[in-house]
Amino acid sequence: MNTDDIEVFVGAVSSGSISEAGRRLGLMPMAATRRLASLENSLGVRLLHRTTRSLSLTPEGEAFLPFAEAIIENEHQGRAQVRADTLGAAGLLRVSVPIAFGMKIVAPLIPTILAENPELQIALDMNDRLPDLTATGTDLAIRIARLKDSSLIAQKLTDNPRTLVASPRYLDERGVPRSIADLAHHDCLPMTGVTHWTFISGGSENHVRVGSRFSSSSIAGCQSACLAGAGISLLSEWAIADDLVSGRLQRVVLDDATPEEIGIWAVYPTTRNVLPKVRVFVSALRDVLRTEPSIG
Repeated sequence: MNTDDIEVFVGAVSSGSISEAGRRLGLMPMAATRRLASLENSLGVRLLHRTTRSLSLTPEGEAFLPFAEAIIENEHQGRAQVRADTLGAAGLLRVSVPIAFGMKIVAPLIPTILAENPELQIALDMNDRLPDLTATGTDLAIRIARLKDSSLIAQKLTDNPRTLVASPRYLDERGVPRSIADLAHHDCLPMTGVTHWTFISGGSENHVRVGSRFSSSSIAGCQSACLAGAGISLLSEWAIADDLVSGRLQRVVLDDATPEEIGIWAVYPTTRNVLPKVRVFVSALRDVLRTEPSIG
């Protein structure tokens, strides 16, 4: 099979048109049609149902498509590995980031990265849960956590300071907790599935059960509820810097404990050589994290 022929097939499926696939590849419509026919002849099956108005996959085409996409992606990755660094990164970069971090820190980076790497494409998945990197084809995940799974290939980018916060209205109504024990008498706002917050007290970890009538699958939801006066939340400094300056939120400092330290991590799917497109993204993110006063 010729990878040029396969690229026409993949392009036709994604664009819904053989002529559009050809246009993207710099081919005349007739040349693109011939390449698709050549691929079908080499496989001995029809991959697409074609009419003057529509295009659809045959059962054989549906079965072959994932392999075709993998072949093209592998070719792009192979080319990227041997590119001179001066040419920049290329190909599709699939990145998973937490929602709040993605909106505040990562998304504003995208225009600069794309401008500096004209052949690069970025698909940004904003999700507070770590996906199966291999199954989803994710090249890189950025996570803010205390990583415990030794099977993950992870690189710490920087520390991620956190603090307890609440709205002035909530603290006026419920009082300000001064100790770990005081948290038992307050409404806490954890992420869904989190039953304990970890603090460092007297040099040791202290896992404190949090009582709550509210939780969120996203830390952004916890922050919004906190701003509205629903309770106390444990949030990253970069997320709440503006809220602290404006007075929308206030720090809750305990006399006998501080929140555990966690980091911002780059998580990779395999131990293979890191592709240029991943290196470019991580480098740009590192630069921003170094200049962010509320991080590190």
